[in-house]
Amino acid sequence: MTEALTIAFVPGVSPAKWARVWRERFPDVELRLRPIGAREVDDALAGEADMVFAREPVSDVHNAIPLWTETAVVAMPKDSPLAEDTEVDLATTDVHVIDAGPVPADVDATLDLVEANVGVAVLPQSLFRAASRKDLVARTLAGAPGTRILLAWRSEDASETTEEFIGVVRGRTANSSRGGQDQPGGPDRADGTGSRPSTAASGSGSDSGSSSGSGSRGGKATAANSRTTAKRGATKGTSGKTGGGKAGRGKVQRGMKGKPKRGSKGNR
Repeated sequence: MTEALTIAFVPGVSPAKWARVWRERFPDVELRLRPIGAREVDDALAGEADMVFAREPVSDVHNAIPLWTETAVVAMPKDSPLAEDTEVDLATTDVHVIDAGPVPADVDATLDLVEANVGVAVLPQSLFRAASRKDLVARTLAGAPGTRILLAWRSEDASETTEEFIGVVRGRTANSSRGGQDQPGGPDRADGTGSRPSTAASGSGSDSGSSSGSGSRGGKATAANSRTTAKRGATKGTSGKTGGGKAGRGKVQRGMKGKPKRGSKGNR
């Protein structure tokens, strides 16, 4: 049976660039992309999705790593006096706010009201762009923290395959060690934040170098360092039977359990 990985994503998030990298790097593992509604994250993870690109907040029962922060904007008609500014402070502006965000419950319905000149609305810039309303413009909302995009998954769905996908999303190169520095991807990416604590049975505190929030990351980094030590020893004529050599060839202990050979619920 062909191994596969199913990734769901909420509106405003496009996984296309990561899909291209994945298909080039892992051509034998099918990547299935599934668009879902903003409020369908839990259902998707309980169903066929192995991982989901979601917008905060998500349930605390899921593992999640923050990826980037979206800019909050104010949507308004093109002929609005506010359109002359590059940034809008709604606290000092006498204008009717239809929805103060951060994410409208019904984006299309809210923007319909904005087009009808009923007022303005606050939403993530990515959702405004995806809506493609030619009669509206968006201006940055002053002082807004923005919304965080996360990659979420359940502990029971963790596997070698999901671990590799995390590496692709965080900018890990094909030749880099998992114990090395990841580079978060995406627009307006978050600053140096790591994962939330894992809800897995072996979970521990968060670690900025972790992709799952579990304590297993330290073990992987140690194994990577051991391999480096072994190589240096070989260069200096060290015997392959030394402690460093054994560490270099030792097996990396995986902190994640679940489906180590299958990355998709479709393979169950």
